[in-house]
Amino acid sequence: MKFASATAVSPFLSRAFAWAAEHELTNWAGNLKYGTERLYTATSHEDVQRFVKTNNQFKVLGTRHCFNEIANTASQFLSLRSQDKVVGLDAQAQTVTIEAGMSYGQLCPYLDHLSFALHNLASLPHISVAGACSTATHGSGAKNGNLSTQVSALELVTASGDVLKLSRDKDGDTFCGAVVALGALGVITKITLDLQPTFTMRQYVYEDLPLDQLKQHFDAIEASAYSVSLFTDWQKQRVNEVWLKTRTDAELKFEAKPEFFGAKLATKNLHPIAQLSPENCTEQMGVPGPWYARLPHFRMGFMPSAGKELQSEYFVPRQHAVDAILAVERLRDVVSPHLLISEIRTIAADDLWMSTAYKHDSVAIHFTWKQDWPAVSKVLPEIERELTPFNPRPHWGKLFTMRPPQLRSRYARLPEFVTLARKLDPQGKFRNHFLERNIFS
Repeated sequence: MKFASATAVSPFLSRAFAWAAEHELTNWAGNLKYGTERLYTATSHEDVQRFVKTNNQFKVLGTRHCFNEIANTASQFLSLRSQDKVVGLDAQAQTVTIEAGMSYGQLCPYLDHLSFALHNLASLPHISVAGACSTATHGSGAKNGNLSTQVSALELVTASGDVLKLSRDKDGDTFCGAVVALGALGVITKITLDLQPTFTMRQYVYEDLPLDQLKQHFDAIEASAYSVSLFTDWQKQRVNEVWLKTRTDAELKFEAKPEFFGAKLATKNLHPIAQLSPENCTEQMGVPGPWYARLPHFRMGFMPSAGKELQSEYFVPRQHAVDAILAVERLRDVVSPHLLISEIRTIAADDLWMSTAYKHDSVAIHFTWKQDWPAVSKVLPEIERELTPFNPRPHWGKLFTMRPPQLRSRYARLPEFVTLARKLDPQGKFRNHFLERNIFS
């Protein structure tokens, strides 16, 4: 576990990897203790190949931000944490190739320094690029695909120890099956991302958006900025906070008026969870800054969200957004006692087989819970039942109670994904209980 010492470059990372000193391997929030503390850190690409060839069962351990068992194993973990370099940047093609251990927090300042940017980011930059793309992690924006849609090529070490290279241009449909791979196809060692010219942004927050305004003007609200996040505790018939992230180079400039669909412009920086300090959050109040310092909600080097928490998230087709939101709102008295905050975001459709936005412009309803799994485990089935008419897809890396047959029915290309996985990993080297239950059974 000596690699953890190299991560002690910020207060957050120091705290996040406290398990190395405590001899207990847990996920980021501490709600999940992993099934083994056996952790091998690869020091080179050849080292990864040797490890894969000589081990019959293992999982790759990333930045440990998943709240469920998708990355767990009782056998052994492989860490690519030290494989965190930029392999190359092609300015003409506007792509960057990186090693799989790199986080967004490492990559983004490098890109911005060279006048490039990614189209979107998740709410926190601490996560690894490969892990985020493998689980269809996302940001927000009516026209913005999730982070997986940035991937234009990737390199895998398959179960045999061989190297497989796939690209959007050359491998078409197979590539679409391999990007959101859930860790089931092999060990990602390199990943290539699409870039665009760098840009700057401003962030504004409005308070107390009436629910009636959201019902009547949902599309207009979501289209009002490059990225829009709605935070609510489902109480008092209102959205607590509206976070608007606007590009300074947008053709239609956002004018920060005192009122936004009945919500009031905030006069100070805010945290999505009202009781917490906004110090951890990215700059607001319309102060211009680089894209990577505005698209996330939380700053690198600081604890994101509440830290000690649980998370769930459900995706429904955008056409059902308002009805789905109202369905959850009807459960307010069931949800709120166990909730820290909810966030509502939009994601553009894509063609990635196992993506939660496959073929559907989507709305994501996210729940940040108090860390009380016995209570939350009773609430989730009620939420899933209310959302059933809209065929919800749960986030692959967060908590849900949906039965496997129901989950599998949401993915038209799942049989082909299973076929691809069995071709690349016939003995199930990369599978675990989560994947066997939810994908392969």
